[in-house]
Amino acid sequence: MNIISVTRRCFFFAVVFAVQAQAQLTVRDPYLLVNAHHDDPLFTTYAATMERSRFFADKAYFMDYFSSDRPITYTSQYAGDLAVIWKINNVVVSQTGEFFARPVVRASFPDMALMEYEPFQGIRVQEAFVVYSSGAAVINLHITNAGTVEYRFSLYPVLHLPDDSLSAVRFDRNGLIFSHHESLVRLHSNLYADRGYPTGFRDELACSTVPESYGAYNGCSIQDFYFAIKRMSKQHVNVTDLNKLDTGPAQLVALQKDCVLKPGESTDVRFVRGVQDVRRPDAELLQEVRSALEADLQACVDENVNLYRTVPRIAFKSPTEKMVYLGAFNLVRQSMMPPTAEAKRNFYVFSRNPQWGWGHGHQVMHESLSMIPYAYLDAKSAEESQRIYIDQQYDDGLIAYRNGPRGPQVYPHQGQPTTSAPFFTWTNWEVYRTAKNRAFLKEAYDAGGKYIRYMEQARDKNHDGMYEWGPYGIIENVRDGWNVVFQLFSQGEDEGRDISGELETLDLTLEMANEMYYLRAMARELGDAAGEKEWSEKFKRTADLVNRYMWDPKDRFYYHVSMTDHKFEFEGVSLKRKELIGFLPMWAHVATPQQAKELVRELQNGASFWRNYGIPTLAANDPNYTPFVDGCCRWNGPVWLLWNYIVMDGLRNYGYDKLATQVGEKMMLAVTTQLRKNHRFWESYSPDYPVQESPSNYIWDSIMAKVLIDMYGVR
Repeated sequence: MNIISVTRRCFFFAVVFAVQAQAQLTVRDPYLLVNAHHDDPLFTTYAATMERSRFFADKAYFMDYFSSDRPITYTSQYAGDLAVIWKINNVVVSQTGEFFARPVVRASFPDMALMEYEPFQGIRVQEAFVVYSSGAAVINLHITNAGTVEYRFSLYPVLHLPDDSLSAVRFDRNGLIFSHHESLVRLHSNLYADRGYPTGFRDELACSTVPESYGAYNGCSIQDFYFAIKRMSKQHVNVTDLNKLDTGPAQLVALQKDCVLKPGESTDVRFVRGVQDVRRPDAELLQEVRSALEADLQACVDENVNLYRTVPRIAFKSPTEKMVYLGAFNLVRQSMMPPTAEAKRNFYVFSRNPQWGWGHGHQVMHESLSMIPYAYLDAKSAEESQRIYIDQQYDDGLIAYRNGPRGPQVYPHQGQPTTSAPFFTWTNWEVYRTAKNRAFLKEAYDAGGKYIRYMEQARDKNHDGMYEWGPYGIIENVRDGWNVVFQLFSQGEDEGRDISGELETLDLTLEMANEMYYLRAMARELGDAAGEKEWSEKFKRTADLVNRYMWDPKDRFYYHVSMTDHKFEFEGVSLKRKELIGFLPMWAHVATPQQAKELVRELQNGASFWRNYGIPTLAANDPNYTPFVDGCCRWNGPVWLLWNYIVMDGLRNYGYDKLATQVGEKMMLAVTTQLRKNHRFWESYSPDYPVQESPSNYIWDSIMAKVLIDMYGVR
């Protein structure tokens, strides 16, 4: 068992002499221990638990425990780097590569990590990092002298923000108050300037007891701080105090806490970094920091252990698989936010760190596929997230493209509202299969039926039973950017001519068929015979149309067709481009067994779809195939894990379980390659290369938990 035991009290005392210590924190469920070293595929972003989160001025952190040339560092986007520097018997230990024993993460939850290390031989540390709330992050150090000599040491919590916006304000009892500024500019999409996002912040760096010293430093990096706490000349000089500056511009602020431990003694020291919108009263910041300083962290651990009580306890073949499994659950849970404004129930954001405009504040149906794995962790919360769509559904059945705290967002285009790819009923059915909540099933069935009836009227202009994307098809169809078919005449421009409203589109037609298939399943489950008959007939008609018009017997593959004549060309140009969506007929239960066999043959072709890190969105032998992921929303080649899961699910529908597992293994290789390198999940992955750029910590990668559940055949 780990070095962990229990406490329910918080002590405030001077630690410059031998002290009574709290007991170490205990994870009472051995299954949740990960024991991750620096090169293990551990996801290391942390955000406050849903109950202590807020929409604005919400700070999550990325933990770097793995870089040998840095201290253990916690980074919040645009809000600086938080770390603790050690000086032991006048020896400064500022990099984990210098530690006697490097950090090992024993447990990792959505809001916290527990790790152990020895910065110096004989000094054993359990460090708990907890994002206690949106405005308060905790570093709690349980320190034991396991050696044979007395140790005198100083701890220096530092907050480094090098962009010239940090300014010290005052020293206040246990901490240093300072401020910083943040731009609304983001890499992938800016935060909305008129929606209440703060740009000015008030901060505090505080200690559980009165620190011996404090300081603010300009033109100083964390590495430079070494010279501030240990002068180097012909002789070593023990620096016993910081500079005591508490006003003026700075790049780094720090506290100093001195301790003495005799052999066998232990102590606890806690530091808190607080953040608040500068427009709010100072008292709110001070109270939030105080709450974090006094928080019962064992209770926080126990809450996390209890949270995970319902996830399937898979006997994984390797620790790597379990790290990805638990990390995927951590990702989706930390994306959940409490009811806010027009969202009367919990909802999610695409990521909490980094935070960016398009991904903050609204749910979209294709991101909501993450509720399928989330239901194993917290079924009620997954249901509530799906009910956001039901609450904000229009009377005519429309579900807007985005739904959340700002209400439904339809982005009118050419006079018509925009919806999203219809994954609504399938997601609800999968949540129901896990939760078995018939009340939720009935609500989902009614709302899903209304939505599909709306789509039948709004997305089938010629009433032939096949479907076209709306006028703003570039976002409805999930591509979000240029792709070889829908922007066929756009010369690579994302917002150029979009013909997805002029085609009978394969993907939308199959997604409609799939919704009908699961509405039929819901009707059967609820005993609605008339509904079962209606949705069964509609599903069969749609499936027959797909196989009649969209299957090419020559290529033995499925394609879009022209709306006017149902041919595989548009304005004289061929539409026969092999995209990943050509495999969706297996997912939608539309393909015949013989057609599925032909699709499997194409899927396994290494020259087209069978790539190293997964199934690309466009065949590799297409002239427009690009495996390079240089930003968000790249469709013509990159691996999107959600779409790969849909392919995997389709294979299982037709009995190709072994092949489905092989697809899952490719997805695992993509994910673990990145997690080992940078400890993040990503919106999309390169099918061929280990180097890529796209939005990080993207909620839909939580589908990896369901991938592993399916790979191990858990029901």
